[in-house]
Amino acid sequence: MSHNVETMAYAGELPWHGLGVPVSNDMSAYEMMEAAQLNWTVKKVPMFRLNNSVIEQDNLNQYHGGMLIKNKMALIREEDNTELDVVGKNWHPVQNQEAFDFFYDWVEEGKMEMHTAGSLSNGKIVWILAKVNETFEVVKDDVVESYMLFTNPHSFGTSLNVRFTPIRVVCNNTLQLALGQHSNGIRLDHTKKFDPHMVKDALGLATNSMIQYSDQAKHLVNKMSTKESRDEYFSKLFPMTHHEQEVKGYVRSKKAAYANRLHNNGTPGAGLVKDSWWDTFNTVTYMYDHKLGKSNASRVRSSWYGDASKSKQEALTKALQYADVA
Repeated sequence: MSHNVETMAYAGELPWHGLGVPVSNDMSAYEMMEAAQLNWTVKKVPMFRLNNSVIEQDNLNQYHGGMLIKNKMALIREEDNTELDVVGKNWHPVQNQEAFDFFYDWVEEGKMEMHTAGSLSNGKIVWILAKVNETFEVVKDDVVESYMLFTNPHSFGTSLNVRFTPIRVVCNNTLQLALGQHSNGIRLDHTKKFDPHMVKDALGLATNSMIQYSDQAKHLVNKMSTKESRDEYFSKLFPMTHHEQEVKGYVRSKKAAYANRLHNNGTPGAGLVKDSWWDTFNTVTYMYDHKLGKSNASRVRSSWYGDASKSKQEALTKALQYADVA
């Protein structure tokens, strides 16, 4: 399947998605790259058209002739000659080595620890997750840790992305930041050369995002939800499908009903903050990270890059709105 994890390594405890090969938790950035089998490079090669077939330059010697395709190039993984995607001539690849170099000084200085690294979609998406030495406690024994996620896509139309992401330790939920006009990271398209110094300067402006998130979490934990407000909240986040609307007797979607059951049964950590809006919001993040989706691999991709990421953002925004009037 296209969302499958190709390679992955993790340090310390098993990550929330349950994937990867365990390694030492004191690895350097370069050692993590090796352990995750990401020590490969990519290159662009011209493409030619021959008898209605598209052929990469590296394979052209098997044929005779061919017409050069202008403004399009194949992005190739050099080690095994796998074609990752077709890109424009002005598309600048960022090598995996450059991505790991980005973390080198922070890891060596003890400001971060390498946590996980791997690739999705047969190498089209490479990610690196480093644990930042920055945490906050929402209530006693309910700790949120800060991580930095570096996404290096080897595919057209996907931006390089570096951002902070919080993880709630008690239930291993990846959380989203509701920051309004503020940013928790930076996106770069591949028409520009990767400048690590510029990215680090920009990320310096985003470090306040965790302080803001701490304030939001503590606001949610001090505001209580009711059965009625939870029903309304889950129904807004998980509206009925067209089919469900046509079935007589349906008053809420299956997903909204499932969220209610999860909340009532108690998700991990619920006992610390039962029925608060922090608890209610984390019911939704727990669903996306641990229950929905066909596999752990599909859940990790969706939580970081897909629909689940957007949905958790919406869940936090709506929880804050409900908490404001609670």
